[in-house]
Amino acid sequence: MKVMLISCITLLFMSVTHWEPDFTTAAKKARDNNKVLLLNFSGSDWCIPCIRMHKEIFGTAQFGDLSDSLLILYNADFPRKKKNELPSLLRQQNDSLAATYNPEGKFPLTLLLSPDGKVLGRWEGYPEGGAAAFSSSIKKIAHAYYHQQ
Repeated sequence: MKVMLISCITLLFMSVTHWEPDFTTAAKKARDNNKVLLLNFSGSDWCIPCIRMHKEIFGTAQFGDLSDSLLILYNADFPRKKKNELPSLLRQQNDSLAATYNPEGKFPLTLLLSPDGKVLGRWEGYPEGGAAAFSSSIKKIAHAYYHQQ
């Protein structure tokens, strides 16, 4: 019982990864806070590597800590099931982002963008090495970007 209580408290205080609800808000926050923007293209209800990435990488405390300090996050989701259908404006926004940043339609595709929208880093598919390697590569790219400024 004591172990279960400690586990619940630990989960409660773990960092929760915050994804912005729309790209316009995410881009504005990135500019206003001079943070890089992580744009993830996913199929939340059909793409197995996407689902795995959200659970095993984006859902970790390690990634949550990184995102809190360096990143603004936006998930351009392309669900296929009717019950998961996005509102029209959000679908249009994601389609526009795909036309600009993902015209080949790769899933998952993750981009690290400067506050002005320039691509700083690109990962196709599920990143090798899991959360630690992915977080490390994001840190290196973000720090290089900040030191250039």
